[in-house]
Amino acid sequence: MTERLVQKLFLRIKPVNLLLALRAGPKYTTILSKEIDCTYSHTIKLLENFKKLNLVEFEKKGRIKIVKLTSIGEEISKHLENFVSHLNKLRERA
Repeated sequence: MTERLVQKLFLRIKPVNLLLALRAGPKYTTILSKEIDCTYSHTIKLLENFKKLNLVEFEKKGRIKIVKLTSIGEEISKHLENFVSHLNKLRERA
């Protein structure tokens, strides 16, 4: 995975929101796409990239895939949540 792809993933709002949405626990892909206001196909593309980075894993239940964070995904999402929180505090001060 190139450094540029990693930066492209985590310096954009949809991928960050997707990881943060998974912090609440495992979810269906359709639920995730609605929560982050993103198309289903784009959500799948992001999740496939996350899987390549070992941030998420899929559990198939019938025809439905449940997505959950791996331990490294949990750690990174925690750091992203803190980062976003700090950015929001900066914005409030301005």
